[in-house]
Amino acid sequence: MLSLPNILTLSRILTVPILLALLWPGAREGTHQPAPLYYALAFVLYCLMGITDYFDGYVARARGTVSRLGAFLDPIADKIMIAAVILLLVFTRDITGVHVIAALVILLREIIVSGLREFLATLQVSMPVTRLAKWKTTFQLVSFGALILAGALPAMEWVRSVGLATLWGAAVLTMITGWDYLRVGLKHID
Repeated sequence: MLSLPNILTLSRILTVPILLALLWPGAREGTHQPAPLYYALAFVLYCLMGITDYFDGYVARARGTVSRLGAFLDPIADKIMIAAVILLLVFTRDITGVHVIAALVILLREIIVSGLREFLATLQVSMPVTRLAKWKTTFQLVSFGALILAGALPAMEWVRSVGLATLWGAAVLTMITGWDYLRVGLKHID
């Protein structure tokens, strides 16, 4: 149960409150945004969380220690991390205006696909992760990482632009993969 992959997954869940504390507004008086130092620390932590997301699965497969607990916890850890970062980046106004739509598309897809997977699991129908869904995850990780880094480097506007561009790329891939999963799921709904 406490294999290295499961410990890596659990560490991702347990570091979400630390990430939120670093990005919590009010770290700087009179603003909705934390100080650049807190953004920088949050970026480092976020990168470590992304690395553990990759390595928990890699190590489990390489060592042949894929477990039911890991299969259960990994998507939950991903959803918690993504939802928390989206909500906080919107709250701190790092994602504003029309870009909030892209963030909401991502958040809603995560909820819908999770519910669909849960429903299909009761029917013993598996929904494997597609290659396109992995690209979607990569775009999300890059986008949120760039938006956090942009807070640490406010003079480098191009970092924020990269974050917003990849946010929209992730939103488009989110809609495509969400539709693919929904199409498969609808075949099993009466």
